[in-house]
Amino acid sequence: MCGITGLLDLTSAALPTLQRMTAYLTNRGPDDGGSWRDDACGMTLGHRRLSIIDLSTAGHQPMASASQRYVLVYNGEIYNHADLRRELESAGSHVAWRGKSDTETLLAAFDTWGIEDALKRSNGMFAFACWDRQHRVLTLARDRMGEKPLYFGWIAKRFAFASELKAFTAVPGWHPQMHPSAISGFLRTGYVHGAESALAGIFRLPAGCVLNLSLDDMASPRDWAWLRSRTRAYWSLVNTATAGVSAPLRDIVAATTELEVLLRDAVALRMEADVPLGAFLSGGIDSSLVTALMQTQSTRPVRTFSIGFDETSHDEAPFARAVAKHLGTAHTELYVDAGAALDLIPSLAERFDEPFADFSQLPTLLVSKLARQSVTVALSGDGGDELFGGYSRYSAITQLWRWLRVLPKPVRFGMAATGRLAANLAAAFPMSNSPAGPLSFRIERLAERLITPDLEAMRMSFIGGAGHARITNKGDARTHRCQIPKAIVDPRQTLMFGDQSDYLPDDILFKVDRAAMAFGLETRIPLLDHRVVELSWRFTSTSLAGKRHGKLPLRHLLEQFVPHALVDRPKQGFSPPMDTWLRGPLRDWAETRLSEVSLRELPMLDAKAVRALWKAHCSGRMNAASTLWNVLMLANWRDHFGVSG
Repeated sequence: MCGITGLLDLTSAALPTLQRMTAYLTNRGPDDGGSWRDDACGMTLGHRRLSIIDLSTAGHQPMASASQRYVLVYNGEIYNHADLRRELESAGSHVAWRGKSDTETLLAAFDTWGIEDALKRSNGMFAFACWDRQHRVLTLARDRMGEKPLYFGWIAKRFAFASELKAFTAVPGWHPQMHPSAISGFLRTGYVHGAESALAGIFRLPAGCVLNLSLDDMASPRDWAWLRSRTRAYWSLVNTATAGVSAPLRDIVAATTELEVLLRDAVALRMEADVPLGAFLSGGIDSSLVTALMQTQSTRPVRTFSIGFDETSHDEAPFARAVAKHLGTAHTELYVDAGAALDLIPSLAERFDEPFADFSQLPTLLVSKLARQSVTVALSGDGGDELFGGYSRYSAITQLWRWLRVLPKPVRFGMAATGRLAANLAAAFPMSNSPAGPLSFRIERLAERLITPDLEAMRMSFIGGAGHARITNKGDARTHRCQIPKAIVDPRQTLMFGDQSDYLPDDILFKVDRAAMAFGLETRIPLLDHRVVELSWRFTSTSLAGKRHGKLPLRHLLEQFVPHALVDRPKQGFSPPMDTWLRGPLRDWAETRLSEVSLRELPMLDAKAVRALWKAHCSGRMNAASTLWNVLMLANWRDHFGVSG
């Protein structure tokens, strides 16, 4: 895992600027750093290295291919690099290997097969920039599922790219401005969606894509419509899902056996490292299965790590402890309270780089810090819910939609209008002080969902927080939508596709990358091996979910290693009790950020409505923690980076 930067600049200040950019990413690569410049055209490349495979100087970057045609800066791991070397050698490629790094393997593959064909052969997580010295073309590329980040854009007419936005602060002429649509989407869901970043003029390369830019292309700023037309997918989730649902697996026993074979191999590939390695363990289905498969392929106890909370309703640590004991891992756990969260808050904007408000960002940071004290690589169970239908909201949404779809639109809109009126009356005369939310809020949420046009809109409604519609100025409203392939008609699979396209890369993987990289920890995610993703789409909806649970194939595999009783419980999620913390130990900090003076700097918000929502939350009349945390994280980010509205 590393950090990469680049800048097209013919001036004498280019290399010093690049080196300052790269220094901002030292946390991503604390072991080594380097820079390179093509003096003929001003293309500069920078790199910070976290040494995982081949710790010697043979892995130093930027690295040139044997032909000297390609120069690469690369963040990630190619897990099948040993197989690629053998394939290159058997194909007659005469490479005098300098070391055993996957970077060198990737460059040899570029020389032999070309960049896109090499990517199609590669199994890994990565973001890279490759400069073709022969044709003077820059290729930007990102892994299939979007595990590793890559930003690019124009700053005062200079083209630049980096692993994180903060690196751009070193570029002369940097005056960051919020992207209104992106910020509107963030306020609804707590994360930034799609290819346009939170900052105007800065873009995020989509997962599974390559973008080739010539010197002429980089000479002046381009908008996303132009860039999108020149972005190509070397792997497509749309095509994968379409092919999968078109060829469903009917023999569930055989399909589950095939899944086990793939997962064993995916885990084994991700256990290769020249540094200490461990796993995050929550005690849930996904992390327990990954840990079990690691332990069966390890000659010593796997190191596992978990975080617990003092509030028992949010504490998964006892479950993780029980699974670790059963599997025989070397387990470490840390209990945290609101004080630990408060200590982290000043650094959240710096570490997450874009506005980000998933509550689980706090425990993910803490478990990453805990793991880094013992290991440099940690395997994670992320992706299981999205690939195998594990979220409880899938059942709730499909049941609600089954009821709503039979109602004529005028009836639904009439019911919604009546519901909003009832919600206003209930708010004026509250009947409940339950922290779970008053009657007014429940009616308001139902009214919102009554007028959703389809399952995709319903999915976004369930991801969005309480009270969002009240606080956002209508002129800045934006509804994010994923385009669902026509071949997907099953409701659960429709929701899963939306989450894999959007929620997984932009929330879950964003969070894991930033939290782990804050401490120089590499995370690897076996369930997101593209072969597993492709196979998962061949499981029918009925083979994924029963009356009580989703993820049936993963549950069946786990039962080989862990007794059913240890993992048979409702899904809790990896989140702290933020609603309680905001009313208690975080209240003074939040009050400052939600003051009228602070809110004036966020013109997309209705300040009076935010204040009213805050008071309702503090009184216990409703749980608006999710929406309030979105506002708090936006204000935090704005202040830290000096972003104008």
